[in-house]
Amino acid sequence: MLRVAVAQFNAVVGDLTGNVDRIVACAAAAKARGAQVLLTPELALSGYPPEDLLLRPDFYRACQRALDDLAARVDGIALVVGHPEEFNGVCHNAASVIENGRKTAVYRKIRLPNYDVFDEKRYFEPGQEACVVTLGGVNVGINICADIWEAGAYELACAAGAELVLVLNASPCHLEKHHERARVLGERVEATGVPAIYCNLVGGQDELVFDGASFAIDEREQICMRLPQFEEALGIVDFDRGRLQSDEHAEPLSLEAEAYAALVLGVRDYIGKTGFKGAIIGLSGGIDSALTLCVAVDALGADKVHAVMMPSPYTAQMSLDDSREMIRQLGCSYDEIAIAPAMATYEAMLAPLFAGLPSDTTEENIQARIRGNILMALSNKTGKLVLTTGNKSEMAVGYCTLYGDMAGGFAVIKDVYKTLVYRLSRYRNTLCAGAPVIPENIIVRPPSAELKPDQKDQDSLPEYEVLDAIVRAYIEEDRSPREIIAAGLPEADVRRVVRLLRIAEYKRRQAPVGIRITPRGFGKDWRYPITNRYADEY
Repeated sequence: MLRVAVAQFNAVVGDLTGNVDRIVACAAAAKARGAQVLLTPELALSGYPPEDLLLRPDFYRACQRALDDLAARVDGIALVVGHPEEFNGVCHNAASVIENGRKTAVYRKIRLPNYDVFDEKRYFEPGQEACVVTLGGVNVGINICADIWEAGAYELACAAGAELVLVLNASPCHLEKHHERARVLGERVEATGVPAIYCNLVGGQDELVFDGASFAIDEREQICMRLPQFEEALGIVDFDRGRLQSDEHAEPLSLEAEAYAALVLGVRDYIGKTGFKGAIIGLSGGIDSALTLCVAVDALGADKVHAVMMPSPYTAQMSLDDSREMIRQLGCSYDEIAIAPAMATYEAMLAPLFAGLPSDTTEENIQARIRGNILMALSNKTGKLVLTTGNKSEMAVGYCTLYGDMAGGFAVIKDVYKTLVYRLSRYRNTLCAGAPVIPENIIVRPPSAELKPDQKDQDSLPEYEVLDAIVRAYIEEDRSPREIIAAGLPEADVRRVVRLLRIAEYKRRQAPVGIRITPRGFGKDWRYPITNRYADEY
């Protein structure tokens, strides 16, 4: 029997010493549980993705020194460790097998993804050969992440004699992606009859969140081990006479629980790994800032979150009351700073230049920019990071103000559609033992920017159910306006939304990085030209 330990842990990009320490600790825990092999995630040694650190020769030298240090510190258990490798002048995404203090085999990733958020062909050359090693009397093949997403590399390992395949992964999450991983790996197992153990990274890295959810799939294509999502975990899988067995059976999260956990982990790791002292959030009395505040408190603790309400003459009393109630429930620090004096100053300063011109969105945007200046001043003084509160629906159509509500360092719900914002707010309230943290008023009242009298979002935008459907079809499914209209969405709304989406690209390009939870967020995997005269198909 071969006992394999699966270490889904939170590696930090570039923290070679810390990552070695984490792997050494996992190896000790695995050894204590009788494991003969420890499987780690893709590029566990360096963290994933290292991006342009991989263009630095010194980075490869440092990774090699870290690998040597790791080998010297672990005995009594074999390690399968992911790391960048420079070999004969060529760079690879590699996995080394370490036994008894030395490297006994190296596998070099064959399939290099170059789509969505991946740019591996920018950094690596593909490997050409299978790697099968004998561990505990079992012929074990190795694959790395994208190798399993199409036929070829997995089958090559099986043809070389693998009885079991170990797969190292840094597969970033989007909602319900764990189903896709199980389906794809199941296809490889079905084609070969060889079972597999899949180890995935966990943690936040800039806009990406890795959800763990490592699993094993037996020769009958059944999931026989599953580790928790968004948590570090060490799982044990036994391979005995061709069969996989495990006592680790975590239940997958609901869509709302998965999305919320991704946001919490993304905020916790971005703030924690970059060294900021906490978070600052501008409250408005609306649902977006309410949800962002809940995520921040759940991620960091109330003692590290500072909320600021900045009422204007257009702010409803209900907005103030609801914000105060949220603070009472959550317990974070809170200030109110009225912006009317600053508005009057700007009005006086600009009056000679605006003479004879009607009021328009300019005056509305000045309010947002005053608030942005206040938040950034507090950030400078305290060392806390401003978390912006705009959602994906607003970002898509430019319903946001450059240097105003877009001012900040991290966009928590940047990839969360407005319709999902409502679902997540209700989900968060189900986690409360007492009164709901997000007051019902915030959830049910018509959304408004409150920048002029009686303003409502739907004065300027389609209903959010319609808006989100159009944006999802255009951005995530690459459907033309003609196809979106043919699917039953109103032509006038499609034309308006697509036009707004295109002209708002210059804003999005200046927006802070934010957490990705859909198959295509406004970040690494959305590269739309700002200067662009393409005529969409209607």
